[in-house]
Amino acid sequence: MIIDCHCHAGKGDRMTAPWNTEAAIEPYLRRARAAGIAKTVVVATFHSDYAKANADVARIIARYPDRLIGFVFVHASRDAGRIFSMVAHALHRWHFRGIKIHGYEAMPTREVCEAARRFRVPIFVDVVSRPEVIDMLAPQYPDVNFIVAHLGSYTDDWRAHQQVVYQVARYPNVYADTSAVRRFDYIVEAIKRAGPRKLLFGSDGPWIHPGVELHKIRMLGLPKEQSKLVLGGNVMRLMRHAHVGEAASHVARSEKYSGDGEPELFEASAPRLLSPDPAASASDFNEYRL
Repeated sequence: MIIDCHCHAGKGDRMTAPWNTEAAIEPYLRRARAAGIAKTVVVATFHSDYAKANADVARIIARYPDRLIGFVFVHASRDAGRIFSMVAHALHRWHFRGIKIHGYEAMPTREVCEAARRFRVPIFVDVVSRPEVIDMLAPQYPDVNFIVAHLGSYTDDWRAHQQVVYQVARYPNVYADTSAVRRFDYIVEAIKRAGPRKLLFGSDGPWIHPGVELHKIRMLGLPKEQSKLVLGGNVMRLMRHAHVGEAASHVARSEKYSGDGEPELFEASAPRLLSPDPAASASDFNEYRL
């Protein structure tokens, strides 16, 4: 089963660039199905209120529970003081399976890392070509798994790629995704140095075609069992230990979820992490289009 570990969904509220305006999921799902991708991890777009943005993502996941799995997006500085509540709420109520942080806004703090440790979920972090922060995070929190987006750089910074290759080989708790990595030899080098258990296939959809990103993994020419790890086995392993029971206890002890202004709450269907992807009905997906 192929799992895309990196995709966005929902609407942003800044509207100054595609990634903070809208990430339409339906075109992505058509492309993913055509490419043979069974499931996808989705996170919100950039937003001024991640409580609202995460709730919107949960609604999208509820429409496609057999295709989508959520990670909760938090702003490490702006959401300080309510990170635990936001993560607990997303795990318990919506069955999310990880935390997303973007370094463009704020790098992970101890509050974020301790929430990940408590609920046993990975932190998916875009270090925006500043991989040196991983050298601070990974040794401080050896029991927290960090997934570094874009092998360290969306902007094709070879120095960042090179340093993250060293980091995924050095630290047992550091992984990287392959989305938008144009310098293919660094993906090859990461496999050689760290092995296939440390890389995750990702696309950064919907703006990048998942089929194109998937072809990069095919071109590695890995043996079948190694390819299966990169294409889904690794992210599945990192997600399956989420401590939803502890999240439920935290939510139950809280008088009120701190996400003021959040839209109406609902129970989302739990993602079927281990089940094969069922055939979609014709009403779910239109004929594939570019």
